[in-house]
Amino acid sequence: MQWEQLLSLRKQGDKITRPRKEEDPTRLSYDVDYDRIVFSGAFRSLQDKTQVIPLSGSGFVHTRLTHSMEVSVVGRSLGRAIGASVLAKDPLLASLGYQANDFGTIVASAALAHDIGNPPFGHSGEKAIGDFFRSQEGSILKGQISDKEYEDLCSFEGNANGFKILTENRVGVQGGLRLTYATLGTFIKYPKESLPIKPTEAIWDKKYNIFQSQKDFFQELAQELSLISISESIDKRFVRHPLAFLVEAADDICYTLIDFEDGINLGWIPESYALEYLSPFIQGSKIAIDNITQKYHQLPYKRDRIAYLRALSIGTLIREVVTIFEAHQQALLNGELTTALLDKSQYKTQIEKIINLSITNIYQSPQVVEKELAGYAILQHLLKVYFTAVYHHWKGKTSSYDRIILKTIPDQYLLGKENLYELILSLTSYIASLTDTQTTQLHSKLIGIL
Repeated sequence: MQWEQLLSLRKQGDKITRPRKEEDPTRLSYDVDYDRIVFSGAFRSLQDKTQVIPLSGSGFVHTRLTHSMEVSVVGRSLGRAIGASVLAKDPLLASLGYQANDFGTIVASAALAHDIGNPPFGHSGEKAIGDFFRSQEGSILKGQISDKEYEDLCSFEGNANGFKILTENRVGVQGGLRLTYATLGTFIKYPKESLPIKPTEAIWDKKYNIFQSQKDFFQELAQELSLISISESIDKRFVRHPLAFLVEAADDICYTLIDFEDGINLGWIPESYALEYLSPFIQGSKIAIDNITQKYHQLPYKRDRIAYLRALSIGTLIREVVTIFEAHQQALLNGELTTALLDKSQYKTQIEKIINLSITNIYQSPQVVEKELAGYAILQHLLKVYFTAVYHHWKGKTSSYDRIILKTIPDQYLLGKENLYELILSLTSYIASLTDTQTTQLHSKLIGIL
């Protein structure tokens, strides 16, 4: 893969090239990407979507919105550092007008959007949607649509839904948000279709990023970016864009450290664990450990103490990721690095210890599990009602109740759908677009509570 192609400024529908030197220096197309994501309705809805703790009324807890913003900030720092490194070794790229900040903005934009397709109630929401089509009323679709189309629904994936949101054509809106191909490529962590499921142990085969409805544009995007094809059949599978590894690393850094911070602030993890578990990262900072310990004990409030240690830890891991990326840059360009960057980290064991503690004390806590159960049941009920109405409408068997339900679905999700798969996928995207609060309120109305 070549950096000049990987940094493509092309946008969906372009008939002309977009040379870097001809960009407006005060507002590059990469900057426009960031702005369009921020101002999109899908991004705004993340303010009321679960990060870890569903339906939490606590001001301590991060939502998908705050998490995405934090991942974007870390991603920007990673991208800028890597950009400076790449340009120092590639005078031709610099002569074309590319700058270190370009890399930072691309990664920041992709990171900002990385959760934009997630449904309500976090990963339990994804599972609720998938289970509905695999084993509930939605299973009636099996045999009526292709195997890959059916798997898109049975393994509903927020990453693929995010790519759909960013790129799909709608009535009056061509090309979705019309982001640069560089940002779209960086956004795609799993450049493959839903089938085959996890064909290799490579990190990019872990999940999928492409619904069947977006596969043709994905092929065009991959070719423009010079992504390396790794499929020997008609299945569309490619290696990752190198900068997608930075988005993943930024996400890993944030959810590891900030979920841990949330757990301490909520009282679910003892504060005494902070120094113990973050000590390796703190020792890797550029500040003497005695000075850090002294300042930590001088801060009067727990939230400030934990925030101080978390900030130092993030700084250490940013430097670590940059070092790893630089050491493996050629392998990344050759499509030969098949693990996450932090899997190569000297801090891997400590990161795993923090995640395991968070699993026990946060992710599997009674409060989280109980709310996930409620969210799962609510989504299953909504899917049953809405799927039945849309499916009956498609079959010409609409009941009076179905007609009422159909009136509550925004036209953009029903108009222009040419086949059953596209119609049901669009309906599922509508359910996924709802916030946690909207979902619970709609559920209440459907069961007769006004």
